[in-house]
Amino acid sequence: MRRAGPVLAALLIAGAAIPAAAEPASPQQREAAFARLPYWDGLWLTEDDETTIGGLSAAAQEAKESGEASPTLDIMKLIGFDAPWNEEGKRRQSERMKTQGNRKADGWGYPMMMNGAAPIQFLITPEEVLIINAYRDVRHVYTDGRNHPGEDDIWATVWGDAIGHWQGDTLVIDTVAVKNPNSFFHTAPPLSEEAHYVERIRMVSPDRIEAEMTIEDPVTLAAPWKVNLAWVRAEGFDRMIHDNYDNDRTGFDGEFNTIEPTSDGQ
Repeated sequence: MRRAGPVLAALLIAGAAIPAAAEPASPQQREAAFARLPYWDGLWLTEDDETTIGGLSAAAQEAKESGEASPTLDIMKLIGFDAPWNEEGKRRQSERMKTQGNRKADGWGYPMMMNGAAPIQFLITPEEVLIINAYRDVRHVYTDGRNHPGEDDIWATVWGDAIGHWQGDTLVIDTVAVKNPNSFFHTAPPLSEEAHYVERIRMVSPDRIEAEMTIEDPVTLAAPWKVNLAWVRAEGFDRMIHDNYDNDRTGFDGEFNTIEPTSDGQ
């Protein structure tokens, strides 16, 4: 009998170290797993979000038109006005402010989809949590114990790579490899692809979900950036409505975004 050569022997040893594929869960096991999970049914809206096309709340828009002092509302926190930017971050923010007027958007992208005007939905299973909004932005948060892909197998995308786990009734999400969010949505923060996002999300009452998001980015931030978000149950919605996003009529009046007229002037 021929003895295995060094290459074959190494392969055999490596193969012995590879664990066998996990057996699929039985229906009874999945039913038990589902029973242990929270149930965040319905559609959810960012709390106190009254943002108009110009990026202002309805109250702020009315104040602007009447010349009154604009009220201060804590909306669209992820725009990043109060983020701890370093010099590179400040440069990017300045450039964003100069170029955002009249830019078109392809949706919200991450992280803005978690802080936007569009309703979101949480679909929770033992293997993953899907977070979906009306613009067809979809996050796959894998909760089956996997890690992020290795350096050679991961690349930056609009929604990044998200893995999660449950700590009691709190969903903890770790997200990496997100493209500069501002390249997809014009008011998003200009973070780098090295940014690391950690979210802690939980339902605090039947009609309210809260989250704490912590962002670290060695390229643009001088310190961790913590943002508290909240969603309230959307009343009057019994289904998620999707439509193709091909009619972005964002205009610019030199100061704020406006709505461009249609081809027939309407």
